[in-house]
Amino acid sequence: MPIPGLLIHRKTGFDIRVWLTAPPAISLKFRDQNAELWYKSPYHDQDGNPTLQAWKLRGRSHYKLRYSDGIEFIVDALGNDVWGSWPSDMTVEDAAVYLLGPILGFVLRLRGTTCLHSSVICVDNRAVALAGPAGSGKSTTAAGFAKIGYSILADDVAALTEQGDSFTVQPAYPHLRLWPNSVSILYGHPGALPKLVPASLSWDKRYLSLSSNGNRFQQHPLPLAAIYILDERSDDPDAPFIEDMSPSHGTMALVANTYANYLLDRLLRAREFALLSRLASSIPLRRVVPHSDSALLPNLCQTILSDLQRFEVIQQRYLE
Repeated sequence: MPIPGLLIHRKTGFDIRVWLTAPPAISLKFRDQNAELWYKSPYHDQDGNPTLQAWKLRGRSHYKLRYSDGIEFIVDALGNDVWGSWPSDMTVEDAAVYLLGPILGFVLRLRGTTCLHSSVICVDNRAVALAGPAGSGKSTTAAGFAKIGYSILADDVAALTEQGDSFTVQPAYPHLRLWPNSVSILYGHPGALPKLVPASLSWDKRYLSLSSNGNRFQQHPLPLAAIYILDERSDDPDAPFIEDMSPSHGTMALVANTYANYLLDRLLRAREFALLSRLASSIPLRRVVPHSDSALLPNLCQTILSDLQRFEVIQQRYLE
C-alpha cells in the first residue's frame, strides 16, 4: 500500500522492503527467552509507560521497537526489511509518523549512514542544515525559508553521504512537520495547515506540503555547505545573532544532534564520532541564537542568509 507522506517513485528494484501488514512469524521469537530488553526511554506517557522500548534477539538478527501507544516495528539487523503493526483503533497514518522518522532513521544507522537531527534547506544548489534538539525551531525556521521561496531538502532526519573530503545530504519526505504554535507564527492560525494524522486525537502536529501552494521540495541530493546549530532563544536585543564554533566544540555539538544516537552500539558510535570529526573539520559550523520574539523569524532567516554570503566571500578570497 502507499505510505502516507511519501512520493510515488517509478523505478525498478528496491533496497528496503516495508511490510505494513500483520506481524511476521519472527515476532513470535520476541515472546520467549531469545529476546533481551535493549533500550527503555527515560520519557513516559500520561499512564507512566516508557514512550519507547526496544528489544533485540540474541545474535542481533532482528530488533523490535514498541511505542507506548501500541505501534511497533521489527527491523532486521541489515536494515533490509521492516514490519509494522498497530492497534485496531489506529491507522496507517499513525504508523507512518514513526516510520518516516525514528524507524527509517534507525534503518539508516544500521546501514552505517550518519543522520543529523536537522532540517535542511537549499540555498544556491547547496544544502544548509539547521540542527538542534527537539523544540529548538528547526522545522519552524525551515518553514520560514519555504515561505520566502527556498526549497526544502529534509526535515528532522538528514542522511549524510561522505564523498572524499565533502559531504552530501540525501532528500527526505516532501513535507514539514509543525506544531500548532509554529503554524500560528507562520500563518496566523493553528488550523491553517492540515493535521499530520487527520483522525488522531493524540497527534496534534500539522504538516506543510512541499509539493503544493508554491512550496518546493528538493528531490535530489545536494552538497552540504554549512551547519547551523540552533541554541536557546534569547531576549538579547542583538538576537538573532550567529557565532563561530571551533572544530572541537562543533564535533561535540554534532554528536549531541545526530539522529537516533540512543540506539547505537559502541562500534557504531565510534564510527560516527570519527565521521563527525571529519565533518566538523571540513564544513563551517555556526551557533545561532534566535530571538524569543517569534515575530522575528524573518530576521533569523535573513541573518543566516547573510552569514552564508559572508562565507562565500571568504572562500572566494581563499581560492584567489
